[in-house]
Amino acid sequence: MAKGHYHHGELRNALLGAAEALVRERGAEGWSLREASARVGVSSSAAYHHFASRDALVRALSERVLGGLGERMSNAAGHPDGPSADHQQRLVAVGRAYVRWALEDPAVARLAFGAGGTDPETVISPHPHDVLDVELDRLVDAGALTASARPGAAFVLWAAIHGLATLLGDGLMSLDGPQAVDREVERVVRAVLSGLTQETAPSRKWPTARSAHTERRSKHQGDTSADEPQAVAPTSPKDRPPH
Repeated sequence: MAKGHYHHGELRNALLGAAEALVRERGAEGWSLREASARVGVSSSAAYHHFASRDALVRALSERVLGGLGERMSNAAGHPDGPSADHQQRLVAVGRAYVRWALEDPAVARLAFGAGGTDPETVISPHPHDVLDVELDRLVDAGALTASARPGAAFVLWAAIHGLATLLGDGLMSLDGPQAVDREVERVVRAVLSGLTQETAPSRKWPTARSAHTERRSKHQGDTSADEPQAVAPTSPKDRPPH
């Protein structure tokens, strides 16, 4: 299709694609809505029909990126009824997908984790947080994780895999190639799960972790308890708590 000629809805997707390309080239802050518009051959005024501002475009891109990450993590886990004697292996695969993505697409990952934020009312599906929730719930159903250790477990796991991705991405830690990264992810995930399986009820309740996503989900479900089993999504300094 020639530049500047878009059917309904196509311009929005084209602008998101242009913004994603600009993020990879210049980072989250190094471009404007005018530049994204020029890339797809339309005027800024045409872009404003879909995004009221550059920030709105960035939020929408963050939401699309998070949905793509969630889909990648879910696909990595595989079919829930597939043969597996190792109930932790699905979470290892999910953790690997998360870390690989963060290292393969660092500029876009930084957007999702830091610069973008998301609209509090936007439902992202599949959300990375929900993917972790589903897999941890399966561990409980399989008897590989106690119900008492389940609340907040996804935040503990997220802290570990996101921390590893950040250390590697920022060059504060190095490993010898992708296979070594995969092995390290496995060690981290299994160490966290091992600790959780041995956890005993504390004398004082653990702190209740929340994210923008868990609060949004609780609101939509009519559930005000943030201490129910919930999982994880990247965070943003502009959108506290995380997405």
